[in-house]
This record gives sequence, structure tokens and C-alpha cells, in this order.
Amino acid sequence: MYEPIRTRSVHSTMAGGTSDFPHRSREEELDIQLAGHLAALLTVTDELRALAPSPDLDTAADRLAEQVARLRGGRAAVRAPLTAAHPEPHLAALHRRAHTLASRALVVAASNADTAVAILTAERMDAHAAALEPRELASR
Repeated sequence: MYEPIRTRSVHSTMAGGTSDFPHRSREEELDIQLAGHLAALLTVTDELRALAPSPDLDTAADRLAEQVARLRGGRAAVRAPLTAAHPEPHLAALHRRAHTLASRALVVAASNADTAVAILTAERMDAHAAALEPRELASR
């Protein structure tokens, strides 16, 4: 009733077979994804540092850059220059964006069992939530 398969599958996983494309492990894929989330969070953190400098944000940016470099095998993250240009309402949007990025990174860090990044991102989520509370309550 059906015609038999006459060629080898392109998805073959036979031992000893060579592959024309590189394979990455699940851990490597998660590291790549996590480094991307942390690099995005670092960019937003650098922008926040430009608008509202604080020692907490400086420390967070350094810790984020360190983790991105670790996940990327020593390659440093690209850093945004510190130049303030936007008004105050932009600050709340940046805190919301940073909170969202930190939560995404936390999910990937938990999946990858990366405790150091999980702790760092949870701390950042708390910090950005705290920065939003007075503004969010005042606007209601």
C-alpha cells in the first residue's frame, strides 16, 4: 500500500555517521540564550545608569557584564555609552523593561541550573520592582 523508503533519512543518528552541520548541547544552547537575555538587561541597566546614576546600578552592571563574559567564553559584552537624553517617564518604562528581561533570564537560568545568574536576576527583579512601586502607586 505504501511505497518503501529508498534513501537514508536526513535525520539519521547512526553511530559513526558524519554530520554536515554542527550540533550544540542543550546546555550550550541555554548558555547562548541566557547570555543574550543578560546582555539585553545590561544594555537597559546602562541606560538607567545614564538617567539616574547610582552605586547599585553600577554594581549590577559590572556583575551582569561578568556573567555575560563567562557565558560567552570570555568575550566581553558590548556596553552602551552613558549619555542621558530622555525625560523622567522614560525611567519607569526602562525599569519595567529591565524587570521583564530579568524575569526571562531567571527562567533560563533556572532551567540551566545556573545558581549565580538566578540569584543575580532575582535581585535585579526585586530592585526594578522596588523602583517602580512609588511611581505605580502614585499614578493610581
